[in-house]
Amino acid sequence: MRTHNIRTVCLIVSMVFYLLIGAAVFAALESERESSRKKAVEQKLKEMKEKFGFTDSDFTQIETVALRSEPHRAGRQWKFAGAFYFAITVITTIGYGHTAPCTDAGKAFCMFYAILGIPLTLVMFQSVGERINTCVRFVFSRVKHRLGLQKTDVSMCNMVLVGLLSCACTLCIGAAAFSHFEGWSFFNAYYYCFITLTTIGFGDFVALQEKDALQKRYPYVLFCFTYILVGLTVIGAFLNLIVLRFLAISIEEDVSSENQSSEPKDSRDGPESEAQTQNLQCKEDSFHNCNLSPPLETSLSCVNLLPPSPTNEKIQVPSHRKIDFKNPALKLLCSCLCCDADYYSPAHFDPDEIGGHCNPVFYNSISYRVDQVLSGTSSSQNSPCSCTLFHQHLRRRSSI
Repeated sequence: MRTHNIRTVCLIVSMVFYLLIGAAVFAALESERESSRKKAVEQKLKEMKEKFGFTDSDFTQIETVALRSEPHRAGRQWKFAGAFYFAITVITTIGYGHTAPCTDAGKAFCMFYAILGIPLTLVMFQSVGERINTCVRFVFSRVKHRLGLQKTDVSMCNMVLVGLLSCACTLCIGAAAFSHFEGWSFFNAYYYCFITLTTIGFGDFVALQEKDALQKRYPYVLFCFTYILVGLTVIGAFLNLIVLRFLAISIEEDVSSENQSSEPKDSRDGPESEAQTQNLQCKEDSFHNCNLSPPLETSLSCVNLLPPSPTNEKIQVPSHRKIDFKNPALKLLCSCLCCDADYYSPAHFDPDEIGGHCNPVFYNSISYRVDQVLSGTSSSQNSPCSCTLFHQHLRRRSSI
């Protein structure tokens, strides 16, 4: 998040700095020219007043008429061809300004039409641009394969290079065509194509503004419409490539920063949580698996770690390890566990009745007795050490 904020602030500062540079350069380049042109216009106006003798109000009226008649030089702007031209400039956000709706109904419909048309146009250009990039990548890969190159993968540099060449060719083709049909210089025609296809649309150069061009030169009108739409698609494909690359870099940086911020926490909490888990596991295993066996014939006590056995597996007691249930030490141990050794003698153990375990050591384990006592306290009000409680527990186990 911190890296993302820093990048956003840097972009804002860069944009402001870029605007300041642009303002300074344009002021230096155009200010002197503007002053000279203003002086020339004022001199011409003075000469016309002296020659024709009209006043300032007359000049204002003449100026208004001249400005209003400008859009009508190309013929009627609101026939179908002119309206189609205007609709293109609206949804593509070119906005030459050479013509505009005058009625309130036309202005209201223009706003509604733009709200729906501009997003639709942007999505369409983006989708078509993606398809163009996919086709270019496929063709480029096939060309590399035909040439016998080892690496046929198309890199981002290859795509950017192809995009730049496509944009340059599109602009050059348009410049050549418009310089021929409109009578402009090649530089001015190239300038018009760039301003149009980048949707800046100053309106200082506008095609189809010659005498009745919209009604009499239909092939040229069709060429203009097609060129604008196709050129916007090519430019959109290139811009889509650049924007997607920037977004991919931003996503990669965000993911890497999140991973770096989560690694110290994981490394800090990991060993502690792992140690706690292992400790709890060891305690649980020792509670369930470490069973105390009664003293053997040698009168030596030992801890028998019985391995966990399956549910239906019968544990056999070896013949050379017989258990003396009358041993005083055994009785003392059973008394410490609140139980009587007489009820843990082999006479009370029926393998069919207690779930298949015929090893008395299993039923003398501490874990079994604790389980027996805990389960018995919740089911009876008598002492958990009574014989009745023990037999109830055996019956419950056999029924399960």
